[in-house]
Amino acid sequence: MRDFWAFRTMVTPIIIQILFWSGAILCLITGAMMIVYGATRFEAGEGQYLWKGGLLFLLGPLGVRIYCEILMVFFRINETLTEIKHAIDRPAPHPTRPEGA
Repeated sequence: MRDFWAFRTMVTPIIIQILFWSGAILCLITGAMMIVYGATRFEAGEGQYLWKGGLLFLLGPLGVRIYCEILMVFFRINETLTEIKHAIDRPAPHPTRPEGA
């Protein structure tokens, strides 16, 4: 808990996962609604909703995933740089001489 209040533990990656699932579900629901609307109103000249809804249904979650992965890259870079910093800060172990040498 101490790391949380000192901002050593990141909560944003968890929030990004929540945003991904929310965005993916929203794309699926909106895409399905557009497909249904376009199918029922096809003859009224509103058939563009049919293919736009299909694209949103198929490509929307993929776009949300790519966006969230780009955001996560920044946090992975931070983790890696922190590990490198800790490795540099630690003193290297001294080699020991074998007995009788």
